[in-house]
Amino acid sequence: MGFGRKVDVPVSDLSVIRGIWEVRVKKHRQRQKKEQQRIEKSALSRIDQQWQYRIYCKSLRPNEQNLLHQYLQRSTRTEVQEYTGEYTGEYTGEYTGEYTGEYTGSDQQQDPDESKLKLQLDGDSWTEFPPELRWSTFLTELHVTRTKICRLPEYLALFTQLLVLHVPKNSIAELPPEIGKLTALRELNVSYNRLSKVPPELGHCENLERLELAGNYNLSELPFELSSLKRLVHLDIAENRFVSIPVCALRMSVLQLLDLSHNRLSDLPQDMDRLEQLVSLFVHKNNLSYLPHCLTNISTLRMIVVSGDELTCIPTKLCHNPNIKFIRLCDNVTSAEKKKKEEKKEEKKVKRRRWRELGKEEVKDGREKEFIEAYISTLTDRDTVPYSTTKVSISCLL
Repeated sequence: MGFGRKVDVPVSDLSVIRGIWEVRVKKHRQRQKKEQQRIEKSALSRIDQQWQYRIYCKSLRPNEQNLLHQYLQRSTRTEVQEYTGEYTGEYTGEYTGEYTGEYTGSDQQQDPDESKLKLQLDGDSWTEFPPELRWSTFLTELHVTRTKICRLPEYLALFTQLLVLHVPKNSIAELPPEIGKLTALRELNVSYNRLSKVPPELGHCENLERLELAGNYNLSELPFELSSLKRLVHLDIAENRFVSIPVCALRMSVLQLLDLSHNRLSDLPQDMDRLEQLVSLFVHKNNLSYLPHCLTNISTLRMIVVSGDELTCIPTKLCHNPNIKFIRLCDNVTSAEKKKKEEKKEEKKVKRRRWRELGKEEVKDGREKEFIEAYISTLTDRDTVPYSTTKVSISCLL
């Protein structure tokens, strides 16, 4: 691609770019899933699970122990019900191990060696997590979308086998510190919620590979403790209020995708080349006027997406490198938007003129005051000591 040549790509095409990346990530995940299944089929994992249940049973009351044993027997059956629907029943007071409603999920055949369960909650009718979820601590996936739930359960730390936690498009205002105890967690999606901060305990989830925090709006920084996420390959913090790249992100050595679009970045750090395995970088919809030369040192870089409207300085190697897809998104501004921008510019010019005129008037008024004060002081001196005397002679003709 020659220098100065622009490639105008509509903003809507970004979904296609992400789709290509998702296909690659899916293949990589499938390979990892096979390896995990091989490990879970070993006898050690089953023995460890049994011991964990035994230890936990000792801290429970008799009725709670009976309920837990029922779930334990249920997890070893060949038929496991996948929770994908909404809860349609009502609870009758004190919890005794039975409930009057049912989940509207579908039955699914599973391998007896794979005791994986997946819970999905979707819809505005959900305002909190169902009480019986407390006893489903062997869940490996939890998906909660488009609900009115505003916080994660207090017993979240009990889900030690949870691998995937997806809670996008809810009303969650904060992540509890207990999330750091989910050491097996690999994917965390808290996009489009109401987060203003991320707990430093999240850095304890060292097996985390994918972290999505997009669209929280009040999020402007990440704790330094997230630097310990050495396995993270996907970090999405788009549509927030970041004014600079978090320091912890530059220490994620195996990071492959970094999405910082729709933020308030004015520049990129000069040590971006610390991300030695970075493949895709999304920094469009920011206030960037140049790209640092250190990006040319990242040999794995294959895609850069920026906003071409304000970008004035680009390293030549990025433009001439055939291995890098350098995409500049140019917004198609409508005539109404152009008119608004012109009106705003005119308003700014008028305000500047007024400020200048006010400044001149203040200077003029100051000088007049000084002159008046000096003149008054001379008048007082004239009353006491005259500066000169004049002799007047009058001749009268008689």
